[in-house]
Amino acid sequence: MKHGKASRRANSIIYIILTLLCVVWIIPVVFLLIHSFRAEPGAAIKYLLPKNYTLDNYIRLFTETELFNFPRWYLNTLFVSVCSCILSTIYILMISYSLSRLRFRSRGKLQRIGLILNMFPGFMSMIAVYFILKAVGLTQSLFALILVYSSASALAYYVAKGFFDTIPFALDEAARIDGASKAMIFWKITLPLSKPIIVYTVLTTFMAPWMDYIFASVIMKDNYQNYTVALGLFQMISRENIYDYFTMFCAGAVLVALPISILFMFMQRYYVEGVTGGAVKG
Repeated sequence: MKHGKASRRANSIIYIILTLLCVVWIIPVVFLLIHSFRAEPGAAIKYLLPKNYTLDNYIRLFTETELFNFPRWYLNTLFVSVCSCILSTIYILMISYSLSRLRFRSRGKLQRIGLILNMFPGFMSMIAVYFILKAVGLTQSLFALILVYSSASALAYYVAKGFFDTIPFALDEAARIDGASKAMIFWKITLPLSKPIIVYTVLTTFMAPWMDYIFASVIMKDNYQNYTVALGLFQMISRENIYDYFTMFCAGAVLVALPISILFMFMQRYYVEGVTGGAVKG
């Protein structure tokens, strides 16, 4: 009896803590949403809620494009995200499947090298990456961003490899006895069982270009038309622009977050399974 009461008390405390954390996390989102409809200019106001609301901030994003070409930046980011997502997903699945199912020399060493390299922040290599791109004439181009985002994606193999490890080897052996090749096993057996990790990989690789500022700023420099939304929106809150364009920045941030949030809501179940679950459950 006492154990049951203690358990319920512990659960109540956990729920209260999680509720408080949710409130803390959602405050910036609510602030951003409210101020995207604010009619008063400026970044800071002395009152909590706006006195007047308007849709002009969203309208201006798509009409006042001489200084801040938000539609172009949005399409740039979408193009880079889709291309790098496709390439990165292919790379990650190929590498992780190979390290999980195949046995070859230096397999363990390659895994350790990949893990060590992935521990270093990506921005440590950005100067070297920039000069390499400059040497081959690829700076200030969207192709350069796609190349940068997708080339190092295979280092994130460990989550997908861990998922492939949960698929019983008995399935592969049974398929080989029936005459299936390694390619047929991959396409007909492994991939249909790997929907969670595929969705997880697609989501994470699609999000990277939307959030990245460092590589985009180094590679694009002053090529304004090839900016991504992260780089472009940051220009709205520079010292000389923040008073007139802060509410437009909030509106742009909402539009950037909206499709990703909707995608996460629809794919949440697969996303969680890809991180915590396995392919075959008892």
